[in-house]
Amino acid sequence: MAAKRVLVVEDEKPLAHALELKLTHEGFVVTLADNGQAALDALEKGDFDVMLLDMMMPVMDGFYVLEEIKKHSKAAPTIFALSNLSLHDDKDRVIGMGAKKYFIKSETPLAVIVEEAIEEAAVE
Repeated sequence: MAAKRVLVVEDEKPLAHALELKLTHEGFVVTLADNGQAALDALEKGDFDVMLLDMMMPVMDGFYVLEEIKKHSKAAPTIFALSNLSLHDDKDRVIGMGAKKYFIKSETPLAVIVEEAIEEAAVE
């Protein structure tokens, strides 16, 4: 069975690296993108099972990435939104745009995010 692929879209390098290490350890093939445009470029080039998408980034934010995925009807991976904002409206908006879950980074241990990615990849 082929390794599951995950796209980590995160501009905070230490967090991106920590997610990469944990996911790689769990057997995922990890691609990193540090902004929304890099995420869309990666989606054009490859298929991913799961995407961890930061919502607040330079160049293009996660909201715009979700809009572009929806607009172009791309075969989207399962998307988990990551944010430091705990605004209920943002959570509802992101879920309405196609994200499966919304995690507040400062309140969610990395292990929980990784476990969710593993569980979702196992479903496919």
